[in-house]
Amino acid sequence: MDINELIRLSLRALIANKLRSVLTTLGIIIGVFAIILLVSLGSGLQKYITAQISSLGSNLIFVIPGAPGGARSPGGIVANKLLLSDAQTLSFRLKNIADVAPVIQQAATVKYKNKTDKGVSVAGSTYNYNQLLNIPIEKGISFTKAQEQSGAKVVIVGQTLVTKLFDGGDPIGKSIIVGNSRFTIIGILAKRGSVFGIDEDNTIGMPITIAQREFGINNVNVIYLSAKSPDLIPTVMDQATRILLRRLSADDFNLQTQDTALSTINNVTNILSIALGGIASIALLVGGIGVANIMLVSVTERTKEIGLRKALGAKRKDILLQFLLEAVMLSVGGGLVGIILGLGASLIIAKIFVSQVTPWSIFLAFSFSVAVGVIFGMAPAIKASKLSPIEALHYE
Repeated sequence: MDINELIRLSLRALIANKLRSVLTTLGIIIGVFAIILLVSLGSGLQKYITAQISSLGSNLIFVIPGAPGGARSPGGIVANKLLLSDAQTLSFRLKNIADVAPVIQQAATVKYKNKTDKGVSVAGSTYNYNQLLNIPIEKGISFTKAQEQSGAKVVIVGQTLVTKLFDGGDPIGKSIIVGNSRFTIIGILAKRGSVFGIDEDNTIGMPITIAQREFGINNVNVIYLSAKSPDLIPTVMDQATRILLRRLSADDFNLQTQDTALSTINNVTNILSIALGGIASIALLVGGIGVANIMLVSVTERTKEIGLRKALGAKRKDILLQFLLEAVMLSVGGGLVGIILGLGASLIIAKIFVSQVTPWSIFLAFSFSVAVGVIFGMAPAIKASKLSPIEALHYE
């Protein structure tokens, strides 16, 4: 039988049972939609983190607590033994080949007159922190080395805090209360946006010396080293390791370059994307089972039709192809609708979150939907093709 005729017969059969056809494709639609959306979220996260790390500069080295490979204490917590004195020693010893910026991070409540902003991220660091990490100041200035050493109570603030406490007005020169102390605003950070619900503009920067006293913290969360040239990165890492090993053990810290951090993050996000895609594929698998179930019901309902067609000369392969085509059409139709919905949802989410649609996720989802139609439609199609025309015509 001509393939065009088979396609027309298949379409006619699906249209004759519109509601059942639509309900059958829902599982496929949801599965494809979930694959594209979840993989897009994973890819968007990878792109965002990569951009954030890349923006820090190519010569950056991170000194973070814990052993290389992520070894942890029996309680599962990384023991932080990095001190401000370690950063000061590194700064003195490496002054000719690298710049150093230690960071203390803490959450605090900030007040101005009768207004309060809770959960503000406070970063205590050295005077060169913003320059080292390419964080621009939109208005005003950063604190100086002299202010850092004297423990001056000055801060630079993010734009969310400006909006919440000053209604978008100019806060330069005004005083705010951070924790239990009063600080003077001397600068406003450029807008950075938010990701995963974390507002990166709801932040404050202050000298690390006053941050230590204010929050009673001796340890630093991370020490940034910026080699004065890319060629010096191996030398900086080697010398920094030897300097730190004079006080700490090899399990107390590890050094990572930007490339190492990017490689680690890419590996994690790739695994995350695959895992999310795999979870979403389960929905597509369930949809495939629904296709098989409905097609088996369809074969039973159309037993007499099959018998009549065979009696009129239809071959076994014609019957098989017709029912297989019906299953594939259901899956492909559901796949196309799922792709459109997934693309639309990903584009909407990209405006408020992080999301990036990748061609391979669309190809994967569509291929999977076609495969589902072929695999789960094969058994009903084979069953239909094997029916005896005499028995089928007498079927009640």
